[in-house]
Amino acid sequence: MCGRFTLTLEPGELQALLDLGPFIHIVQPRYNIAPTQPVPIVKDPASRAVELYRWGLVPFWSKDLDIGNRLINARSETAAEKPAFRAAFKYRRCLILADGFYEWKKELQSKAKTPYLFKLKDDGPFTFAGLYEHWEPPEGGELHTCTILTCEPNELVGRMHNRMPVMLDAEARWRWLDPEMDPRSLQALLKPYPADQMKAYPVSKAVNSPGNDTPELVEPVEVL
Repeated sequence: MCGRFTLTLEPGELQALLDLGPFIHIVQPRYNIAPTQPVPIVKDPASRAVELYRWGLVPFWSKDLDIGNRLINARSETAAEKPAFRAAFKYRRCLILADGFYEWKKELQSKAKTPYLFKLKDDGPFTFAGLYEHWEPPEGGELHTCTILTCEPNELVGRMHNRMPVMLDAEARWRWLDPEMDPRSLQALLKPYPADQMKAYPVSKAVNSPGNDTPELVEPVEVL
């Protein structure tokens, strides 16, 4: 599962490195992005415009907003068939912008868990494979939501968790958004990112609280 992530680069740098459309005023550095918060996504491979969607997918047919709290992730192996995700998998795929994500490791000598930050070795940005939906609350209006797809972990993430978010490289990300892609080709994109291109290190337990969102959270700490 992926329950927290980061997007710490300045907007201009992020825009250049991912070859995105203009979005300078809606994306600012974040160090502890949590479910139900707005996250930056890209839906259109032509304009590559960036929009903010609520993290936690609410299917268009749902009568309850709270279902989104349980649908922050979707298993890539079954998303195309699951009622909550299959329409979005076919018609509403997106990229979710990130430059790191957190997982927690159980320490052998205690019941405590230490948070680790997973990043690319070059500290560059990447994109999660995502799905999005538009939901109309009973009281009116429209809510835009999204979810992150997960897959089997690579060797690095697998030391701490049995799932990892699907990270798409420069070639795969735009194929993921291509409306002409057939289901079999889409599924081939949803695989673990190469472990030898990633790194991980322990960070402060202050990240445990979604209310904390400061640069200090992404700094390495010593495990006692």
